[in-house]
Amino acid sequence: MASIDDFKKLELRVAEIIEVNDHPNADKLLILKLDLGDRQKQVVAGIRVFYTKEELIGKQVVLIDNLEPVVLRGIESQGMILAGSDESGIAVLCPEKKLKLGSIVK
Repeated sequence: MASIDDFKKLELRVAEIIEVNDHPNADKLLILKLDLGDRQKQVVAGIRVFYTKEELIGKQVVLIDNLEPVVLRGIESQGMILAGSDESGIAVLCPEKKLKLGSIVK
């Protein structure tokens, strides 16, 4: 079990997807450029089968902002967006209403 202190270590923030590109080395991955208001980050996400680029541009998402960067198939990912999944596929988690970019998710 994770403790509340473990959860508090995660920095969850609202970001907006401003650019989407296909990953050149993976059919299921997209490269997302995210705007956090004061800076931008690149995230590699395995959602290519479930979303078009047009559906994602302008969408606000929840980002785990303080993960150590990792290289996925040759491309650096600087965080992780949250999504839910079931037998019907994947759904990116989005705020119910527009929030200021970089807002903390509690």
